[in-house]
Amino acid sequence: MNSTARLILIAGGTCSGKTTIAKAIGRRLEDLKTVIISHDNYYKDLSHLAHADRAKVNFDHPDAIDKDYLLRDLLQMLEGHAVNVPDYDFVTHSRGEGTLCVAEADVIILEGIFALYYPELLQLSDLKIYVDTDADIRLARRIGRDIIDRGRAVESVLAQYLETVKPSHAAFIEPSKKNADVIIPGDKEFDKVLYMLNGYLLYELVSKTRKHSSRED
Repeated sequence: MNSTARLILIAGGTCSGKTTIAKAIGRRLEDLKTVIISHDNYYKDLSHLAHADRAKVNFDHPDAIDKDYLLRDLLQMLEGHAVNVPDYDFVTHSRGEGTLCVAEADVIILEGIFALYYPELLQLSDLKIYVDTDADIRLARRIGRDIIDRGRAVESVLAQYLETVKPSHAAFIEPSKKNADVIIPGDKEFDKVLYMLNGYLLYELVSKTRKHSSRED
């Protein structure tokens, strides 16, 4: 069983392009079993609250994430054990059993707005990336996402952005940029940055993983 999985953390503001960067890195690690997960799956389950109360929760605060649950699962994944990543329903604000099973991964990419915020995650990571994208672009993307994917009205999206998203970004997410090893401009062509990272990715992740596997054999 693989017990030396590598962890890449990708953080950035809402709709900054974290998932896009994660997928691009995953394609460059095609020789390794790479799994991409989001800490959004680990928001606290609010099914015990009335529907009106669920909507009042600040989902842009680090306390909204079930950090202990996330860390417990992540440690299991890094040890190669099978873990079922939960699903989170952003319409009902409830968490359920997911269909993604992670087992014996070589590389785990965890993306999310707070990926570089929690010290416990930083200590586990091998590479820390921050996706830095202009606020106007992020807002435009979020409006489109929340309307199409979550059935919300424009007024509701804008109100949430001004009340919680923007203040939380300034308080928690933007300051976490200092924890990054690499800062990628999410509103520009990032292939050049990934090309420069390619040497690190191939040597640190691919070569060392293969060496460890050969020693175990």
